[in-house]
Amino acid sequence: MKIRFLLDENLSPKLKFAVLRLNPAIDIVRVGDPDSPPLGTLDPELLRYLEVSERLLVTDNRKSMPGHLESHWAEGGHIWGVMWLLPGTTLGSWAEAIFLLWETTDSEEWIDKLDWIPF
Repeated sequence: MKIRFLLDENLSPKLKFAVLRLNPAIDIVRVGDPDSPPLGTLDPELLRYLEVSERLLVTDNRKSMPGHLESHWAEGGHIWGVMWLLPGTTLGSWAEAIFLLWETTDSEEWIDKLDWIPF
C-alpha cells in the first residue's frame, strides 16, 4: 500500500503544495485540513489518529513527540512511521524526500519506525 502522509500543523502549507507538484496522486494532508485532525490537536490524540488512519507523520516536533511516542508504544499502540525534518534543509529537499518515500517504499515498511528526511 502506498504511504499516506500527515503533515504537522507547525509545518508550512507550502510543503504540501510542493509535494503535490511533484506528483498530485500523493495522499498528503495537513493537520487542520478537512478530514484530518483539527488545529491544536494534542500529540497523544494525533498518534491515535495516525494509527487508525494509517498515515505517516512528517514533523519537526522533536521536543514533545518522542515522549508521547514512548507512551503510545507502552500502551500497545502502533504508528505508520514518523519522519522528522532535518533542520536547515530547504522546503524543496523535504518535498523531494517525501516524494521519494512515496515512490520507492510501501507504508508497511514504516510501521513503528522513525527517521529523518532528507536521508
